[in-house]
Amino acid sequence: MKQAEDGASNRELYALLNVSPEASDEEIRKAYRQFAQVYHPDKIQATGQKEVATVNFQRICEAYEILTDENKRQIYDIYGMEGLTSGLELGPKLNKVEEIKEELERLKRRREEEKTSAHFQPSGVILAQLSVPSFLSGHGLMRAMSMNSEIQSQISKNNVIAVGGTLAVKGSDGDAAANAVFRHQLSSVSSIEFMASAGLRGLIGLQTSRQVSRHATATMGLAMSLRDGSINLSNSWNSQLSTTSNASIELSLGSDSSVAVGWRKKDQKMAAAGEIRIGTSAIGAVARYTRRFSTNSHGRITGKIGSGALELEIGGGRKISNFSTIRMLYTIGIQGIYWKLEFHRGPQKLVVPIFLSRHFNLGFASGAFLIPTSLYFTLKSLVFKPYYRRREKQQAVENMEQTRTQVQEAKAAAEKAQQLLENVANRKKNKQLETGGLVIIEAVYGNPKAIKKSTNNSEEKKDEYELASQIVDVTLPLNFLVNDSGQLKLHEGVKKSGIMGFCDPCPGETKKLHVKYTYGGNRYEVEVDDLQELILPQEEHRI
Repeated sequence: MKQAEDGASNRELYALLNVSPEASDEEIRKAYRQFAQVYHPDKIQATGQKEVATVNFQRICEAYEILTDENKRQIYDIYGMEGLTSGLELGPKLNKVEEIKEELERLKRRREEEKTSAHFQPSGVILAQLSVPSFLSGHGLMRAMSMNSEIQSQISKNNVIAVGGTLAVKGSDGDAAANAVFRHQLSSVSSIEFMASAGLRGLIGLQTSRQVSRHATATMGLAMSLRDGSINLSNSWNSQLSTTSNASIELSLGSDSSVAVGWRKKDQKMAAAGEIRIGTSAIGAVARYTRRFSTNSHGRITGKIGSGALELEIGGGRKISNFSTIRMLYTIGIQGIYWKLEFHRGPQKLVVPIFLSRHFNLGFASGAFLIPTSLYFTLKSLVFKPYYRRREKQQAVENMEQTRTQVQEAKAAAEKAQQLLENVANRKKNKQLETGGLVIIEAVYGNPKAIKKSTNNSEEKKDEYELASQIVDVTLPLNFLVNDSGQLKLHEGVKKSGIMGFCDPCPGETKKLHVKYTYGGNRYEVEVDDLQELILPQEEHRI
């Protein structure tokens, strides 16, 4: 279950009541009573307004109910409304924020697995190995090729079947295999698998998994080769060390016995993994580090060392669409110098290793790394960046068109909510005028560029319809929120679009709030970011 950026999306209920995320129950009750006096349906006589009042009163009641319940508020603060509708049952064993968070993560993963397995899920890998030395000697560019494919389907609530096959060709030699797996969910914490494979590596096997604790899973397997009758036993343990890391131990006994210890860590910015394996035929270690530079690009470095390998792999990748990623890697080791191109499209993968040279030459190795790297950064600067800027601009226009109806509906709802605030807001405004207190004379919320043009009296102002589609007038709700002491406070870290009488006039875009007000006979003006705290009046706002 994904947490929102800075938790802002999980604070809409705080914005609705205009209270701080650290507000006490008493502060929440006070804010609830203030809005309930305005929106209670029994206080409204007009039929049209009564319906609007009922809808907004239900929103206020829901916010009050959640924020004054300790357990519900904890869940909401972590995962928002999604967490409250996840089916989590709180009890004496789930009385800490960390425990609630872990249980919500488990439920989220389980629902995603059920959703994923509800349909046919094809996956596959095509591996095409190319060799430049072979091509230059006249023996052809293709060195070897293999294809692996699998289709998985959930045939009932607790049963999943997967069938697949492999074809491989290298020179004049070929290999083929077919496999099938049947998985049965014994309970919410345990499962059993039956597997069979036919071909040069034919085998039959059985594997069972069980979640032995909240943080640990154990798996045991038994497989017998159909070729020579040998038996292989396997046992593995996986333990979650924290919300972002886990460790594993794997033991295999058979014709090629081994023991392996692994560790993984992954968060939004980086991923790291390492494994040490000791076997009867080989000893080795692998370490990998991936760094995400942006939402669309990442870099990766991998090192391998062992009795049969010594190599360093470095490269990076870029997301070119919602489902597709390309990656290029450079590998140097005792087996030679390689380029590797990868293309990922959902669960499908195309991998093209290009063998460059078996002999190590410093000049050639440096050129094999620097030439494609320089070419990439040149293309990135001259081709990729301009292309993505154009595409992002086009997508922004398309998103604006798609959300136009949604924005219009939100503005209509905000306007109706403001109508019910009008009497109280005007009464507060008149009271402040009499005492020389705080009076909001103009307030607009939305796209900063549209705000600048709407408050600019020059000839650069565009047509009113375009401006109105990107901003919303919030003068009235801000006058309503001025307290009896002549002060106004909007809390830090809370999106202002959630405030009663506000709306989001430009979804997905940066937003600001621009306010002009008077206090003590003087004029003031201020502009703040969407998540920035606003306290009025302040002398530094004076103009």
